[in-house]
Amino acid sequence: MSELSLYKKAMKLMGNHFEITVVANDEAWANEKIDLAVIEIQRIEKLLTTYAADSETNLINENAGISPVKVSKEIIELIERAIRISSVTQGAFDISYGSVDKSLWNFDTTMTSLPNKEIAKQSVRLINYKNIIVDKQTQTVFLKEIGMRIGFGGIGKGYAAERAKLIMQAAGVKSGVVNASGDLTTWGTMPNGEKWTIGIVHPEMADKVFSYMNVSGLSVATSGNYEKYIMIDGKKYSHTINPKTGLPVTGIKSVTIVSTNAEVADAMATPVMIMGIEAGLNMINQINDIEAIVIDDNNTLYATKNILLTK
Repeated sequence: MSELSLYKKAMKLMGNHFEITVVANDEAWANEKIDLAVIEIQRIEKLLTTYAADSETNLINENAGISPVKVSKEIIELIERAIRISSVTQGAFDISYGSVDKSLWNFDTTMTSLPNKEIAKQSVRLINYKNIIVDKQTQTVFLKEIGMRIGFGGIGKGYAAERAKLIMQAAGVKSGVVNASGDLTTWGTMPNGEKWTIGIVHPEMADKVFSYMNVSGLSVATSGNYEKYIMIDGKKYSHTINPKTGLPVTGIKSVTIVSTNAEVADAMATPVMIMGIEAGLNMINQINDIEAIVIDDNNTLYATKNILLTK
């Protein structure tokens, strides 16, 4: 039997850079398993996208305030999990953020001033996870207010990574990594039997790594203001918007979540950023199987109680 090796494929999926890695002793076999993962991610993309008129997500949005929409059991369950996370984070995570007017915050063009606070607050009035009505009996989802929109940007990549991992595990892949643009999940070990070495992105340089951790059977997700931001009067404003104020969060450069589940890791990174260091870490400390590392604007590191920071 030939030696174990790493086989990788990189591609654009869900509008993001994905890299899928499999440990195997046969390249054709490995590529076959990676292809299964790609097919699964593409399936999820069709389900969650807001860019296709006939996606289940779009149909829910189009009927906001009008009528409930019958959807797949998968979407029902994903929305239910999202609502539970919203409840735990007191609304800091909310899939109904889609109603924020893009004209208010456009991080792709040059903004020279902050929006009016009152206008910003008005723009977030439709963000309220409590107005997402899920009826398991009829298998429908209803958004109570006209103009409400849901989007899975804060949880979709993690869900896709988790599903891709499960598909490959069921097909016999003992070790691998699914990296969904920095939100990744790992299982098994590298060919040499050691844990996977995961780099945490530098909070100021997206192409640089500031720290490493060795993991297996864990998922890691990082949310940072290096991804998209604007500079106004010498101050950096992150693309992460506080759903209560409509204004961007400040004070934190990046949040890294370590969890046993990629979907949870993906979903919990943004709320910690919104809640702030003390409240965010306090919340994470009360939940099992999840840890957090936070870097503030002064490059000071903070972490939950079970993480040992070494210089």
